Parts: sequence; structure tokens; C-alpha cells
Amino acid sequence: MHTDYSHLVHIQSHDELKLYELIPDVVWIFDLDKHGWWWGNSAALSFWGLDTLDQLINKDLSGDTQGARDRTLQTFELAAKNGLTVDPWTTYPNGKPKTLFMRHRAVTVGPHKHRAIIAYINEEVNLGETPENLLLVEAMRYTNVLVTSFTFEGKTVIENPAATEAYKHIDTQALPEGHSAFTARFLHASEGTSRLAEALAQKGGRWTHLMNTGQGVRRHTLDIRITRHPLSGEFLILVAEYDVTDLHNALDEAQQARSELEHMAHHDALTGIPSMHYLSVSAQNLLANLQRNQHKAALLFIDLDSFKEVNDKWGHGAGDQVLVEVAKRLSHRVRQSDIVARMGGDEFVVLLNNIVDEDNVKPICEKIVEAVRQPISLRLEGASDQLACIGASIGVALYPDHGQTLEELIKVADRSMYDVKKSGKNGYVFADIA
Repeated sequence: MHTDYSHLVHIQSHDELKLYELIPDVVWIFDLDKHGWWWGNSAALSFWGLDTLDQLINKDLSGDTQGARDRTLQTFELAAKNGLTVDPWTTYPNGKPKTLFMRHRAVTVGPHKHRAIIAYINEEVNLGETPENLLLVEAMRYTNVLVTSFTFEGKTVIENPAATEAYKHIDTQALPEGHSAFTARFLHASEGTSRLAEALAQKGGRWTHLMNTGQGVRRHTLDIRITRHPLSGEFLILVAEYDVTDLHNALDEAQQARSELEHMAHHDALTGIPSMHYLSVSAQNLLANLQRNQHKAALLFIDLDSFKEVNDKWGHGAGDQVLVEVAKRLSHRVRQSDIVARMGGDEFVVLLNNIVDEDNVKPICEKIVEAVRQPISLRLEGASDQLACIGASIGVALYPDHGQTLEELIKVADRSMYDVKKSGKNGYVFADIA
């Protein structure tokens, strides 16, 4: 995406910079598009231990890392947006590290309007001779963690390149009233307002939010601490942002996969109703609860009549359509507290929870028989739609009269179902009480 830099000052030649020679502080201009110096004053030449401007311009920077190039670009972009940046940089004159506070302004230079930054150096940072301090500064520049310090009002004080890159699309000069650079980073600015207030009240903490980054909406964990400006002593909030989007996505996908596996284990793949595994697990708790409360239940063992003829006449695809439709009709004829499960093939089981006696069960059996016997419309590939007519033979066992476990009830109801088959099908029979 092309960015408009027409608002920047354009320096066409070195002749425009003669007055800078009068400045005793180090001033140089760095050309980003050729990644090299474009100009430097006498103080800059002395800083680098050079004698002529050509030596500075021709200085070999081929060994610079991509991280160093990115850092320079991010500094330019920030300066182009805000007008001025002030932060510590580590340079290596004579091969020795020196950390300085550098002010940068963004400009364009030369006939081709290359992007460039003017660096002004007038204050050396006293980090001592401890190399760990320099390493810490370098690590903050090149880490992928977004690090920013804000005032208590949410105004940016300083940020590392990663933070600059992530939020460079936010125009802090055009924020509506009541919003700040801090709140503008949040997908929902109201969350940012609440988070800032809570962080100040608790003197820091760790929270996870959806953030409005240049890469789109990302989930960041924010580690917020109270700190102080090393020079002014002003109290600030220091925010380190860790992108945990991929981790959360992986966890969500794992949870989704776990839920799908659990659903597959508990539901019949064809009809979508509960499987016998689900019924077995549920029945243990259900029957135990009925026993405690001295309530009854009924188990209906349902076998479809004339189902084989459907498969023989129109194929197994038509048979599958019949099973799906029967499952729907059974589910619609029972209460929400009851369980309809498919045993396999053309056999279904219905567990009616908390019934009083046979008189509660008979109307449900009659509804099921009537529902199943209604013609089922079949959609056949390469042929006109057909109607399948089937029936249901139902054997009924009562808890606790006919058994104490699900397995015992199924066995008794199965035997009663065969009595229906023998007596003409398409009906129901209650098991005899032994």
C-alpha cells in the first residue's frame, strides 16, 4: 500500500543544509531507500571518526541485519506520523557501543524524494559500562513483544518498533473526545477505558483482549505495570502485549474437536438422535434417581415393520431416509425429559422417564404407532419421488416391575416386541409381570 509523504519537508540538495554546520551537536540524515547516510555535519563526522562527508555517505552498511533495517523504517513511519520521535539508540562508532538519546524527524531527500530521517543527538544516555544494560535496550528494540509506556491519561510516551508497526494505522491526532492512544488499540474502546481505570486502581495486572492491530483483530494478553520515567521521574504505565491469537485458536479448535468427538460418541451418525452408548450412561443416573424417589419408567423397544422391503425395492439410500424420518417422528411424540435412541439397523429404544403406570404409556405408544404408519416421502436419484409405507412393533417393559437395569428392561421389551410381530405387527404389547 502506497503511503503519501507529501506533507514532509523535501530537501533537494546538500546546499540547503549549510546552517546545520553551525550546530555543535551531531546531526545526520539517513536515506532509507538506499540504506545509507545522505549527509552529516562536522560533528557527525567526528562522531564516526571520519574525515570527509564522502566517507560517511559511502560507509559500508551491508552487514546490517534485517532487524536494524526494520527498526529504521519503523522510526521513519512514527516520525512521519507524529512529527518527532525521541528514544535511545545504540550506535557503534569505532566498533564500540554507545547509547544516545536521538531525536528523529522524517523528511524526503534528493531528486527522487527518498525517504529519510534527520537524527539529532544532543544527550548521551548514562547506562554505565555494564553490557547487560545495552543488551536490554537492544532486546527491547527487536523483540516481537509490543512494549509501550503511556501516561496515566493514556497518551503514548515511547514504544518499541514492534508496537509502532502494530498500531501505525491509528491516527492518534484524530481520535474522538474521550479516547486516547491506549483505548484506540482495543477492538472495543470502552474495554480500553475500563482496563486503563482498573489497571491504575490495582497498580497493574494481566488481562486478555481483542486488539485492533494492523494485521487485523488479534487477541493479546496485556501485562500492565506502573513504572517511572528514567529522566523526569513521572509515573507511567508500562504495557507489554503478547499475541496469543494462535494459542487461543488452537485451544478453540481442540475444544471444538473434543465436542465433535463427544457428540459422535453419544449420537447416531445417521439420524442424529442419541446412541445406545449415551442411553446406557444416562440410564444409570436416571434409574438410580427413580429408585430413590420410588418413581417408575417405561422402556419401549421399537422394530420397524416392512423396512426390509424399502431397502430391497429402492436401495439403502431410501432406507436411510426412512430411518431419519422415523427418528424425527419418535422425537416429536415424547417429552423433553424422555430419551429416544437408535440401537442399530431398524431398531429404536424410547425410555419414558417418571411415569405412574401403564395408562401413562399407552397414549404415547398409540401416537408412535400412528406416526410411523404415515407414508414417508422418498427422494430417489434419477427417479420420481416415492412413498414408503412401514409400521412399528413395540414391546414395553416397566421399571422396576420388569427389571432393575437398562439391559434387563431391553431384554424383556425385546421379547414383547416379538409377540407383536407374531400377532400381526403394527402395534404394542406390555410385558407380563412375572
